[in-house]
Amino acid sequence: MKKIAVLTGAGMSAESGVSTFRDNNGLWENHRVEDVATPGAWKNNPELVMEFYNQRRKQLFEVEPNNGHLWLVKLEKKYNVQIVTQNVDDLHERAGSKNVLHLHGELKKVRSTIDPELVYTLDNWELKIGDKCELGSQLRPHIVWFGESVPMIENAVSVISDADILIVVGTSMAVYPAASLINYVPEDIPKYYIDPKAFQVGGVENLITINEKAGIGVPKLVSELLQ
Repeated sequence: MKKIAVLTGAGMSAESGVSTFRDNNGLWENHRVEDVATPGAWKNNPELVMEFYNQRRKQLFEVEPNNGHLWLVKLEKKYNVQIVTQNVDDLHERAGSKNVLHLHGELKKVRSTIDPELVYTLDNWELKIGDKCELGSQLRPHIVWFGESVPMIENAVSVISDADILIVVGTSMAVYPAASLINYVPEDIPKYYIDPKAFQVGGVENLITINEKAGIGVPKLVSELLQ
């Protein structure tokens, strides 16, 4: 069974109503990155950081997977599909995708501030000051913040470098280290880039761009691959 690696970014979930950092009205506009998505922000104002992610989490409980998510699941009938996502939502899982690797953490999970291996799943949207792990330390969002290492990047490289087909969906290819993953794909395999602003990536062979949103471009490509 051929292996398909799918790299997804914010545009994958935008059609579900998930606010994205690159929207004009997105979360970057209301908060400076330094104030809500860095270790320094957590140290200086944990209440603000917690509220920022609480609101994102609350929104996530109100949205559903879109056509893009649902059609990627159809690929599993014929291919071994591994999704590597920059998104922190759980829409791929809720759509039915079986193999999902989250590069930047998961919004519905929290972890200990003294032992990063202690990770818990929230059953609601709110994390509060005073919510502690079993060791007695404050819980924090299970998110990779700017300035932190990306623990899953080596796993992602392994997935990408072993693929027979690569599909990139809804990413600007500008956020590193995720954007560098395309450089690990074998030169001779087919590569598809689905995004309204998709472009030819320098030095990447056999790249086909599909200038559509995920909800249109993914079903179109999946239909071709299943024929």
